Amino acid sequence: MLNQTFKMYNRRPLRVAFIGGGINSAVGRSHFSALQMDGLYKLVAGCFSRNPKINLESGKAYKVRKARIYDNIESLIKNEKENIDAIIILTPTTFHVEPVIAALEAHIPVICEKALATNLEEIRKIYYTEVKNKGFLVVTYNYTGYPALRELRKLIKSGNLGRILHFVAEMPQEGFIRCGLDGKPIKPQEWRLKDGKVPTVYLDLGVHLHQIVHYLIGAKPRQVIAFHNSYGNFPEVIDFVSASVEFEGNIHGNFYFGKSMLGYRNGLRFRIFGSEASVEWEQVHPEEIRVAYANGQIEILDRGSNKVLICNQLRYSRFKAGHPAGYIEAFANIYADIYETLLGFLNSGNWTSDEIFGSALAQEGMNLLEAMALSAKTRSIIRLED
Repeated sequence: MLNQTFKMYNRRPLRVAFIGGGINSAVGRSHFSALQMDGLYKLVAGCFSRNPKINLESGKAYKVRKARIYDNIESLIKNEKENIDAIIILTPTTFHVEPVIAALEAHIPVICEKALATNLEEIRKIYYTEVKNKGFLVVTYNYTGYPALRELRKLIKSGNLGRILHFVAEMPQEGFIRCGLDGKPIKPQEWRLKDGKVPTVYLDLGVHLHQIVHYLIGAKPRQVIAFHNSYGNFPEVIDFVSASVEFEGNIHGNFYFGKSMLGYRNGLRFRIFGSEASVEWEQVHPEEIRVAYANGQIEILDRGSNKVLICNQLRYSRFKAGHPAGYIEAFANIYADIYETLLGFLNSGNWTSDEIFGSALAQEGMNLLEAMALSAKTRSIIRLED
């Protein structure tokens, strides 16, 4: 394992370009930081912002040569398609379809920030383009880069929990109900204040919960009944969702997410209940898994424990146990997996991964989110087969 890690740090960096992700965006800074962590990528070009000043300032901050900073997507693709290994799409979700399809048509591998698109019709359009061009498309879901979640998946697959009975997937946040020091509401970006067929809060938070459930449990959703509403400072958009979902295997799941829950900056938490044991993981304690057994015993696992098999691996130990790894490290783990996956594609034209997901999972997730939104609107049970 040690030799493999040293090999990773000595490999050729993949050359990437950003579309979106300017220095004025949290998503841009997150992706850029994660790209740098293991030296596996080099950002060489970009169209970072529609604002000319921010576009140039972003390129300068990211140390991209001025000649390779573009003011439109078309010019970037035309001039860089032979000089880059992938394009990373970091625009708001409502502006994903055009650059994703343009890159796939130009036979450039695509790494796209979640959610892939705003509705199922858009995702199918992207999927058709991907298949037609035999392209490469992956979507970044950073939370399953946390080593503890990877450990948790192994625990579940090993059968230690027994039969999975039910779970609770939560992602409460406070951004749409918080006020600043002046007492006025903190205003989010404009694109977050517009709802389409699927309200934006579903695309922002619900998409993560679906992907993590798929990652940990693997069961497919069958039917849903949901409620949503607006409780925060922006009544024109939905900011709270609660959904009860029946999965195959008679597994029941509760989804609870939104942006009108004071006291939660990002309350991502999973509780999974089995016939023999239950597990709990919270992002605010990213290196700990709480396990409760049928005999009443409760234990905490972390990467310093001699009982773990995944999260203490050298690739996840950039720092020794006791020096907590967090959000950016999780993102870097995803990018390390994308690196291996993309190299495989560039060498063979095909790819497979247990850690990275593409348009197929995006379609399943959007199918569930559309069903949730329709159920909340019609106050009825929606079967996903319909």
